Amino acid sequence: MNNVHALKNSPNQKFPIAIIGGGFAGVGMGIELGKSGIGSFTIFEREGDVGGTWRDNTYPGCACDVPSYVYSYSFEPNPNWSSIFGKSEEIQSYIKGCVEKYQLGPHFRFNEGIKSAVFDDRLGLWELTTTKNKKFNARAVISAVGGLTDPSNPDINGIDQFKGEVFHTARWNHDYDLKGKKVAIIGTGCSSIQVIPEIVGDIEHLDVYQRTPGWIMPKIDIKITDKAQRLFSRFPSIQKLIRGIMYWGSEALAPPLILDSPFLSRVFENAARRNIKKGIKDPELRKKVMPDFQFGCKRMMISSDYYPSLERDNVDLLTSGIQEVKANSIVTEDGKEHPADCIILATGFSLGLASAPFEITGLGGRSLNDEWEETGAVAYKGVAMSGYPNWFLIMGPNTGPGHTSVLIYTEGQIRYNLQAIKALMDDDLKYVNIDKSLQDEYNDSLQRRMKYTVWTSGSCKSWYLNDDGSNHALYPGFGAEYVSRIKKFKQSEYAVVSYDENDLEALEASVG
Repeated sequence: MNNVHALKNSPNQKFPIAIIGGGFAGVGMGIELGKSGIGSFTIFEREGDVGGTWRDNTYPGCACDVPSYVYSYSFEPNPNWSSIFGKSEEIQSYIKGCVEKYQLGPHFRFNEGIKSAVFDDRLGLWELTTTKNKKFNARAVISAVGGLTDPSNPDINGIDQFKGEVFHTARWNHDYDLKGKKVAIIGTGCSSIQVIPEIVGDIEHLDVYQRTPGWIMPKIDIKITDKAQRLFSRFPSIQKLIRGIMYWGSEALAPPLILDSPFLSRVFENAARRNIKKGIKDPELRKKVMPDFQFGCKRMMISSDYYPSLERDNVDLLTSGIQEVKANSIVTEDGKEHPADCIILATGFSLGLASAPFEITGLGGRSLNDEWEETGAVAYKGVAMSGYPNWFLIMGPNTGPGHTSVLIYTEGQIRYNLQAIKALMDDDLKYVNIDKSLQDEYNDSLQRRMKYTVWTSGSCKSWYLNDDGSNHALYPGFGAEYVSRIKKFKQSEYAVVSYDENDLEALEASVG
């Protein structure tokens, strides 16, 4: 047995793996590593609990807009969802239950994120510096930081001078009582249309600041009875069948939601128009909420109670831009002043599509921030980046779905990353580095396909696009296509570097 095997097969399992992020992706990666008998991983979570998006978003009405039967791990069905679209607290409970069931607790380092990572070319190690200024060496890193984590706080003139309460929907202040207050909510996206119906009945007045209206489909939610839950628990195959039907049903939605085809989009647009007509009687208000861009260009939203909420006597929908915020009011560009006790920011998240989540230094001292500043976020199949060996991504560039559950993509990436880690361990490899020409070819192909998608049609602007109009967020195809393309880790696509015997003693000391 050579020295590398002696190191790898020692009782301490000296193959340290770092997982960054404790949401669905990080927890799922930890589960699969554990199921494969690999226990030498640490999950770094910058907050004090698991859950990611579902830990942070606790605003009234928060729920998933993807059916829970597909927005959950395929290997861990939950028969106890209370409705088709799971509430945030249910989803958070589900994630925590998975952590407990698969005994991931001891692997977590809570309240300790990563602030920098530097690759040691000679030893094939990543040196991670945590937010507590501690050092951690890893043979492989799985970045599962997610995109919906850091709230986007708009730069509005004077907002720092506001004397009332200000908070983002993703940092909801549950200690602040909205009853009897004059409330302003900025934004009319996914979180706003869930919040507004929940709070509008208790407050004195609500001003809704809309920049661009979005297409909203009716929400067909069904309560799951106790009897049905017992049936799913007793016969898991029934729930598996439902999941399959929902998954393939969502795949059927891909062409009209992805392709730049007004003909295909018309079916959805007509349904959304009927939703407006049903929810709003006032013709002037109907005009205000009617989008002027092709369906699918922005994320499809679902709600059946948002439009009726806008017709309430204590609600005004304001479409004039915000000029400034004063101590107790908001002034719009039409010169009108609107008193407010509280401002709620429903302004989405900072996705960082052209920057790394923290400073990452790869082979030869190269900086991921510098590279992505020039190219936008790019990676091979969304999981590997040339020049950053043994660094694997979950929900990396161009792996967001526009039509189905993100976990379909996430699980495919987890399986791929697991294969890569096993190859490193089993074949005594120092590192694998994706071929740059393959990465460029893959991303050039994606961007060529983007020209035929609704996202780059020019009919609207969305958070999907960089300033140059390129799309580094979404995958321009079926979920099944992406999962098929990422099914197998192929060493032939990577530059493979093995250890020199002279490095082994230093390696032993570094991971010991």
